[in-house]
Amino acid sequence: MHADSQRKLIIAIDGPAGAGKSTIASRLARKLGYANLESGAMYRALALKAIEWDVSFDDQAALAKLAHDSRIQLEPTSSGTRVLLDGKDVTQRVRESDVTAGASRVSVHPSVREWMVARQQELGAGGGVVMEGRDIGTKVFPNADVKIFLDADPVVREQRRLQQQNLRGTAAEATIAELRERDRRDRTRAASPLKPAPDALMLDSTTLSEDEVLSRIEELVQQKLTTYK
Repeated sequence: MHADSQRKLIIAIDGPAGAGKSTIASRLARKLGYANLESGAMYRALALKAIEWDVSFDDQAALAKLAHDSRIQLEPTSSGTRVLLDGKDVTQRVRESDVTAGASRVSVHPSVREWMVARQQELGAGGGVVMEGRDIGTKVFPNADVKIFLDADPVVREQRRLQQQNLRGTAAEATIAELRERDRRDRTRAASPLKPAPDALMLDSTTLSEDEVLSRIEELVQQKLTTYK
C-alpha cells in the first residue's frame, strides 16, 4: 500500500510504553512512504541535555529555558528516526535508561510540553507523517486524519520491554518498576495526560501480532484515503 500522492494524511498513534507504537509507526510509515516522527525522542533529547547541563528534572522554569535554547531535530531514515541535539547525533544515547527515565519526568511540566507541542506541530503540519507519542491525537494534532490508541495488558507490555532489552534479575525488576512509574506519571500529569482521543480507534495488541495490528490500521488509512478521492 502506498498513499495517494495528492493527499498526505496526518496519522496519530498514541499509547503507553510497550504497546508497540514505535514498531507499528515505523512499519506503517515505510509502507505509505511517509515520515515517521517519534515525539518521545524530543523529550529524551531534552532530558539528555538536562543531564549534560546538570539541570534538575523537577525545575520547570530551567527546563523550559533549556528547551527554548535547544535545537532538537528529528530526521526520518529508512532505519528509524535520527535524533539531533544542537547538531549532534544522539540517536543511540537517548535510548539509554537514564535518559528514558528522565524524559518521563521532564514531560510532566506544562511549559515544556507547550514548547514541544509547538515544535511537533511544525514538523507534521504538511501531512505525510505518522507521528507517535502520548498526546498526538488529543493535543498535538486533534484534527489528525487517522487516530489510533494502541494499548496492551500491562504485564504483556512489561514482558515485551524485558525481551527487547534482554533483561533479567535485578535489572528486569528495575525496568518494570520504572515502566510502572512512567505509566503513572503519563496518565496522571496535569498537562496532556495519556488518554485516547474520543474519535480514536482503540486497538488492544495483547493477543495480536504486529502484522495483525498493522493490517487493521492500514484498513483504516485506506478507508480515509478513499473518502478524500
